[in-house]
Amino acid sequence: MADVIVIGGYMQFWYPDLPVWIPAFTSLAVLTILNFVAVRLFGELEFWFSLIKITAIILFILAGIYLIGTGFTSPNGVKASMSHLFETESMFPYGVTGFLAGFQIAIFAFVGIELVGTTAAETKDPHKSLPKAINSIPLRILLFYVGALVCIIAVTSWAKVSPEKS
Repeated sequence: MADVIVIGGYMQFWYPDLPVWIPAFTSLAVLTILNFVAVRLFGELEFWFSLIKITAIILFILAGIYLIGTGFTSPNGVKASMSHLFETESMFPYGVTGFLAGFQIAIFAFVGIELVGTTAAETKDPHKSLPKAINSIPLRILLFYVGALVCIIAVTSWAKVSPEKS
């Protein structure tokens, strides 16, 4: 449902006159149709959608590194720099309670991690592949979540992020 809301928000950004329910309903219908197809095709689609998502995140991080490395200055005058990570109040600007409030909202991104263990019966060699999959989770979190956040803050500066926009 979170994805459906985001899709509706993006479509409203690009097409302000479009009612939010149209892209939300359309994306929900597409997801429903995809769930009705054969399991093999669903698995194949899931693989390709995941690959697109991972590729987009990696390209996002590489673009951030490039912008930081070249000292890019945004239209609002913010120069990309790693020093933004250490600006006053960039870490825990609303204290620990603010962090915990945001953390509980963001934790939904990790829903499904427990499926690594439940899929052990589906693998050819669970004694080899399961520890490898479990041990790669912290690295993936650091790369995809922390890495992306570091790039966002370094390029935009915490102090210049508008709470009015996503």
